[in-house]
Order: sequence, then C-alpha cells, then structure tokens
Amino acid sequence: MTVVMSMSWAGVSPEQYDTVRDAVGWEEVAPSGGEVHVAWFDAQGLLHVIDVWESEEAFQTFFAQRLAPAIEKAGIEGAPTTDFRPLYRRFIAPGVTGAA
Repeated sequence: MTVVMSMSWAGVSPEQYDTVRDAVGWEEVAPSGGEVHVAWFDAQGLLHVIDVWESEEAFQTFFAQRLAPAIEKAGIEGAPTTDFRPLYRRFIAPGVTGAA
C-alpha cells in the first residue's frame, strides 16, 4: 500500500541535511520504492520531510541500508517524529520533474 511519510526532526541543520543527501545520493540513484521527497526548514529551524513511498517497508529498508549510516556519519543526534498514513490521492503538475 502506498504511504505518505511525514517527519519532523529538531536539531538538524541545512548543512547536515545536505551532507546526508550527498552521502545517500538519492537524487542520483533513487531509492527502491521512493516516489516523492519534499523537505523544508521552518522559522524555528525544525526540519520537515514529506515523502511518498510504495510501502512503509520500502522506506524502512532504505532507512536501514542507506539513510541511517549517512545520518550517523553526519553526526545527527536524536530521533525524528515520524508518521505513516495511506496515500489517498497524488497529483504532480505536468512538466514538474527533478530536484529543486
């Protein structure tokens, strides 16, 4: 079942996020089962992520094999608040592709 994963993580800097992104290379080699990734920092510096995955298990596999080692290497501490919900509907505007 396709799921939406929402995550909030205090104490992660934009530089740490970029270090993890570069180490994992998800934009160059897309994770199996990963469909959409959106990330931003709010006014208080809290990292927010919204992903769409083909299943929660696909995300857990990606996390264990690729993401967790990069998080550790980047020195990120603590743990995020994470939630999974079934996807109801997805729309991607025509012509929208790639990373921003």
